[in-house]
Amino acid sequence: MPKIQDTRILIMATNGVEQSELLVPRDQLRGKGAKVDVASPKAQPIRAWQIDDWGETVKPDCDLDSVNPADYAALVIPGGQINPDLLRVNQKAMGIVKSFLESGKVVAAICHGPWLLAEADALRGREVTSYKSIRKDIENAGGRWVDREVVVDKGIVTSRSPDDLPAFVAKIVEEVQEGQHKRAA
Repeated sequence: MPKIQDTRILIMATNGVEQSELLVPRDQLRGKGAKVDVASPKAQPIRAWQIDDWGETVKPDCDLDSVNPADYAALVIPGGQINPDLLRVNQKAMGIVKSFLESGKVVAAICHGPWLLAEADALRGREVTSYKSIRKDIENAGGRWVDREVVVDKGIVTSRSPDDLPAFVAKIVEEVQEGQHKRAA
């Protein structure tokens, strides 16, 4: 079983990412010893969204073009409305998501982040949660939506909102330490 201290984790984000859903997992996973990289479509600072207004500017560690999914044990997809909506139409971002899904590595998405999993056709028959406003999107993508703070289905971790971040981060750590998961993408 891998230890969290021996892992690299990728967080994929762009402008409009919900600030807490980016910074809390990044900082807490780093605090547990993981090497965490934030990747964005371009290697330029991104502007986070904080509840109902623009928040901090965050400098990514790399751009999506330089990401090699083989270098990472897990992918974290923060929400907010803007971030996942922009990433799900980005071919490079979706290629990264599909690579993680196909490899059996941990994929964790919170709030509106599961939109990328729907776009990747990875929800069919899976138990999933998300922000309540995209429940129908999750169900239309074949997911079985449930209202719980964190849900795991074969290494795919989903949560509803910033209120669920403690459970979300704890479950990411647990799933990473379990190793790769057998699943159909």
